[in-house]
Amino acid sequence: MNILAIESSCDETAAAVVRDGRTVLSSVIASQVEEHRLYGGVVPEIASRRHAEAISPVTRQALEQANVTLREIDAIAVTYAPGLIGALLVGVNFAKGLSMATGLPLVPTHHLRSHIASNYISNPELKPPFLCLVVSGGHSHIVMVEDYTKMKIIGRTRDDAAGEAFDKAARTMGMPYPGGIALDQVAENGDPHAFVLPRPVVHDAPYDFSFSGLKTAVINLIHNSAQKGEELKKEDVCASFRYAVVDCLTTNFLKAAQDLNVNKLVIAGGVSANSLLRRTLESECLTRGYQFYKPEKSLCGDNAAMVGAQGYYEYLSGNIAGPDLNAFATMSIE
Repeated sequence: MNILAIESSCDETAAAVVRDGRTVLSSVIASQVEEHRLYGGVVPEIASRRHAEAISPVTRQALEQANVTLREIDAIAVTYAPGLIGALLVGVNFAKGLSMATGLPLVPTHHLRSHIASNYISNPELKPPFLCLVVSGGHSHIVMVEDYTKMKIIGRTRDDAAGEAFDKAARTMGMPYPGGIALDQVAENGDPHAFVLPRPVVHDAPYDFSFSGLKTAVINLIHNSAQKGEELKKEDVCASFRYAVVDCLTTNFLKAAQDLNVNKLVIAGGVSANSLLRRTLESECLTRGYQFYKPEKSLCGDNAAMVGAQGYYEYLSGNIAGPDLNAFATMSIE
């Protein structure tokens, strides 16, 4: 079964053709990073305009690369939540128009579910149930994936997401957008124990995260040193902050796995590309005898291949939308 997938939730316009939820026939991404870098982050209005310009040629290119025509497509999957509402609407309306013109079924697909599904592409043997740590610029969740379309939130951030904390810390240090990637690279050459940073704990919810205090702590460290005329070693600040964030993520994730008696662990989302997070969980899972799965780094960021993977299972579950499908800026993964 061939799924044509469309993704436009933030600043990447993407289209892909995915067969049977596991095999990527094509994946095309038009990134807006260079333009948004001028402003230090995503400008929603600009993002929406660029999606409108790129979505048709990107979709055409995905079909050409897959060497298929619309007659060989069985359904159209599109990200409809969560994300920037203007950006989402471009993809949703394009997919709705294509569905009405061709008569193909329209499959509404949740963005975070799609991130989890990127692992089905990288790890064809992976099947639910498993416990997944979903970490990105806007989300930090521990999710029990009971089945392909049945999920339960075990823990979540109470304030900032891990990716947001990385980006803001990096921006304070003068690094270009997207800051989390730059911070990760610089941290590889630093001492993670150079600075002692807090590990916020949510006492009434042991699996929940809180990154706002940790983010504030590192920003204050940078600002206070600048005011005193002291020069901090950027590599050490990055390494110490990255170590603190990863420590928070892995501690709660592994505790949830132990308490729930789950031995199959998965990571997903943009922050799942973080070098230390991948190494730490690989090591911890090996020590504990857990199975550990991660997506290829090329699939960690926003892309349409992951939408096609999840869209396949949404279609099989009967999740078909009509011409009244709308986009939503927020929506639970459950």
